[in-house]
Amino acid sequence: MPTSQSYSRTACAVAIAALVGCGSATVGGVGRPASAKWVGSVVNTPDGGQLQTTIYYGPWQCTDAFLSECGRKCAAQGRMLKGCMWLADIKGDWRGRFLLLPAQAGGRLAITHCCCDYSTISNVSQQRRIWNRARDRFRETWAEEFGAWPQSGGTLWEGHHIFDLWHGGPPVAPSNVLPVPPDVHQVLNQQYPACYAGGGQWSMPGPARPYVD
Repeated sequence: MPTSQSYSRTACAVAIAALVGCGSATVGGVGRPASAKWVGSVVNTPDGGQLQTTIYYGPWQCTDAFLSECGRKCAAQGRMLKGCMWLADIKGDWRGRFLLLPAQAGGRLAITHCCCDYSTISNVSQQRRIWNRARDRFRETWAEEFGAWPQSGGTLWEGHHIFDLWHGGPPVAPSNVLPVPPDVHQVLNQQYPACYAGGGQWSMPGPARPYVD
């Protein structure tokens, strides 16, 4: 299940609300560079300002706080937490005017997934067909909020389902799909089974600042 971390109280928070993750977002300051990074184009916001979105990609181990929040969320559903993956950070930088004066604001939103002990579902192929039919429109809606859907070499990035379809994640919920580059998507798909299995790195806490800008 996807969960979202705190985001600064700015106009950016309105635009970024289409995506959700878990706990409190951090500013990258230590560790290695993110596995990938996307910088979006500047888009106009309803308040007359401008927003630029940057996404930093993991995956990283969740912090103690993220793990604790996931544990509570799983328990509220009568389930056990097996692991937690910190998938990405979304950074928003806003420029505009406040009280007629030039203003700047921003913040980061941590995108995480709680691997509760969900059962797998039998109609995954049907769920994928639903996503495939909605994919083009989903990308258009994303572009209206954050700039053109990311691509590499003319190939559009894949949409990663934060709460995966195999365990019953919603196929077209705006809060459940994140654009990811192909190599990162491959890593995520490889690591999700390990997160659900429990007992490995995804059940252990990691640093609060796992990457640098």
